[in-house]
Amino acid sequence: MEDAFRFADDLGPEKIVHIYEPRVGLRAILVIDNVAAGPSIGGIRMAPDVGLEECVRLARAMTLKNAAAGLPHGGGKSVISGDPRMLRERKARLIRAFARAIEPLTDYIPGPDMGTDETCMAWIKDEIGRAVGLPREIGGIPLDEIGATGFGLAVSIDVAKDFCGITLKGARVAVQGFGAVGKHAARFLSEKGAVLVAAADAKGTIADPAGLDVLRLIEHKDRGQSVVDFPSGKALDAEAIIDVECEIWIPAARPDVLRADNVGRLKTKLVAQGANIPATAAAETAMHRRGILSIPDFIANAGGVICAAVEYRHGTAAGAFQIIEEKICANTRAVLEGVKASGREPRMVALDLAKARIKRAMMFERWAG
Repeated sequence: MEDAFRFADDLGPEKIVHIYEPRVGLRAILVIDNVAAGPSIGGIRMAPDVGLEECVRLARAMTLKNAAAGLPHGGGKSVISGDPRMLRERKARLIRAFARAIEPLTDYIPGPDMGTDETCMAWIKDEIGRAVGLPREIGGIPLDEIGATGFGLAVSIDVAKDFCGITLKGARVAVQGFGAVGKHAARFLSEKGAVLVAAADAKGTIADPAGLDVLRLIEHKDRGQSVVDFPSGKALDAEAIIDVECEIWIPAARPDVLRADNVGRLKTKLVAQGANIPATAAAETAMHRRGILSIPDFIANAGGVICAAVEYRHGTAAGAFQIIEEKICANTRAVLEGVKASGREPRMVALDLAKARIKRAMMFERWAG
């Protein structure tokens, strides 16, 4: 219990729930961080090595993201221990058991995250009647399929380009984590004239200074193949993506991929955080000191949760894209104008913006004041 309390501050977390169901081998954690603005929305992450600290940090990132986007939702997150590539039948048993365990926790609305998808959300909806990121056949807006987060990331980059002296046409892009977020960000940026020069997944990096064919690479990944097996470009190890010279570098995978021991290797002008908490505090400071502009995760990658909130209110994909563009454009500009005026790190400026909105919402709670 003491270990859990070490994460607490004046914003949360409100609940930390450990779930164990030995009959199906389920081990999971749910963190509901803050619900002052409304019920929490946050994805379910499945991986063999996820734990309490990662879940708490991700839940807080969702609180900040929802607040920064001005959504009537708080932040939450859940993690399930397991290999997401397990057999479909076993995965369905785990996800359904998890859904039944969280049914009473009505202030948490689950969505997809790394290792889970629209099908998993359909299983949850079938069990307990609430989930977002559902297949379109049952009224959902499949945010990974349409690329909502990647679209928002491209919007944020389009705003940020004016603050770091780059032009999107011909800008070189490197994507660390060529999955649901990274591949769509690359697609939307290529439509604006940017050039994908490198992409990485868990098995390695593929690089070509002349540019990779984005649509062909997406088709290749969608067939279940690694980027390193792509027939053009040079295959490198996974860490080599950090050394690629580019104008725009996108982390779109696991937390803390940029750290004090490797951030100095970056050769870029702009880092757009497609993943949640992809950089440590030390890495954020180092980038700022070097003049690398880093757009914080909860500002840049809010497209997915905005889409989820629209779906929750029975909106459409077209409506979601319009709101994503409006909110992310305004928030990115507000943060970067604040950075320009104050000289502070982007994350510090963004935190002030989000926390002010959360605390205003908390003033209306029963125990406030």
